Amino acid sequence: MHETGLVRDLIRRIDQAAAANGAARVSGVRVWLGALSHLSAAHFREHFEIESRGSAAEGASLTITESADPADPDAQHLRLETLDLEV
Repeated sequence: MHETGLVRDLIRRIDQAAAANGAARVSGVRVWLGALSHLSAAHFREHFEIESRGSAAEGASLTITESADPADPDAQHLRLETLDLEV
């Protein structure tokens, strides 16, 4: 599933960022969803909750911005905007 792969990759990047910064956990995540990413905010949230289990991001608050611009160069992607880390 394309969506699962996108979210798994995002969780991997979040875990790497948390480890690189000596964070015990991630308390907040802000992401941007491209218009052609095939993910609604609700669908992304479901995948995130499942894929983040056991990771530094488990239980993190999630802020999602959805793009409506299919011409955006990143329209097929999701983008990690910010992380709130607990060190």
